[in-house]
Amino acid sequence: MSLEKKCSQFLIAAPQSGSGKTLITLGILAAFTQRGYQVQSFKCGPDFIDPTLHGQIVSRTSINLDLRMMGEAACLHSYAKYGRGTQVLVTEGVMGLFDGGPASSAALAKTLDIPVLLVVDCRGAAESIAALIKGFETFDPEVRLCGVVCNRVASPRHQELIAKAIQQYCSTPVIGFFPREEEFSLPSRHLGLYMGHELSPDFLSHDNLTAAIEKHLNLDLLFATTEKEPPQQREILSAQPQRTTTRIGIAKDEAFCFYYQENFDILRACGFELVFFSPLADHELPKDVDLLYFGGGYPELYAEKLTANTAMRRAVKNWAAQNGPIYAECGGFMYLCSAIYDANGQSHPMCDVFAVTVAMRARLSALGYREATLHEKCWLGKQGTLFFGHEFRYSDIVTRDATIPWLYRHKDGSHEGCIQGRALGSYLHLHFAQTVEVIAQLADRIKNLKVIYR
Repeated sequence: MSLEKKCSQFLIAAPQSGSGKTLITLGILAAFTQRGYQVQSFKCGPDFIDPTLHGQIVSRTSINLDLRMMGEAACLHSYAKYGRGTQVLVTEGVMGLFDGGPASSAALAKTLDIPVLLVVDCRGAAESIAALIKGFETFDPEVRLCGVVCNRVASPRHQELIAKAIQQYCSTPVIGFFPREEEFSLPSRHLGLYMGHELSPDFLSHDNLTAAIEKHLNLDLLFATTEKEPPQQREILSAQPQRTTTRIGIAKDEAFCFYYQENFDILRACGFELVFFSPLADHELPKDVDLLYFGGGYPELYAEKLTANTAMRRAVKNWAAQNGPIYAECGGFMYLCSAIYDANGQSHPMCDVFAVTVAMRARLSALGYREATLHEKCWLGKQGTLFFGHEFRYSDIVTRDATIPWLYRHKDGSHEGCIQGRALGSYLHLHFAQTVEVIAQLADRIKNLKVIYR
């Protein structure tokens, strides 16, 4: 069957974090792209950062696939939708292959019915690498390994020892041995790696990375062993949404950059026109919008610049005072608070929509998936409406006006978020895939509020 009808599909995973999975993924994306293939990348899990790195290599936007936040049906739908018309579909895993239970890379590989390319860090071991691979071959018979990349190999002798043991004890083919001297590195900080747009254009030389991958990995074998029929798209909407023209102003710049591309696509499909603006650079809100959306990001890194832009902070506060609807999550929520205390304890005034102050911490404050219901009826939905998301933050609330109503209620009975008029804020990063019907109803509901900022 022709390559136009079949495509290469696989998930890149590792035994644990820090094995070089992301760099091998970037290299494979670059190599297949340079060969002239149409390549679509995906990221297992809720991570915002790795997809932006993929975006530095391939022209298509990388898409998150998360079984906990999105559900199985939505993951299958998105995989087929965004993979349509491509010849190579590469999914980067998260943490170790089996880490994360029902949201693990292994669970996603089984859901998508695709094999796994295992990237193994070979530092400090030789024949024992075969034992590790053998364990991954047999741990879950439903997870199929299509190949192994032995990463950070120290010398020809090291490679020889590893290769001989794998050949003797394992059935998985070796796609390549990536030498330690070829190692590229990516800078990181408190929330993980740097975003793709923050790296200089020549930081990751596509030519150098591609040359290294082509030299050390057998991409022809990888393609041949992972060819299969393209995924079939499945509809997840029970009814088509109303087509209205509701304009949503979205804060998007270096300080507010944590957004899921699929959320944008869902908003558009549900009748929203997306209007982007920058709280860092702009001095006024976009005209004729019906709703403001502040996503997550790094307001703490740009606190001085955000504070200095008094015109924008005043515009946001005035919008809220006029009862204009706002949704803010994590970094966006921090921006709408009264002040952010940075890691040095210095206070930076923010928009003061919520009588709340937050402070940065040296260690992770919260991490995990969340299923939250609306604590009370608001423009977002009825009381009890369920939303899916996750938290990943290094800040905490220091002070909070006790009279502020809660936005969400968690399964354990705890509460989260703030309501101030029509301004809603929370630390939760939402994914809309399991709440498309709720979003579809929002366009008309927001339009009927008849609040237009001029």
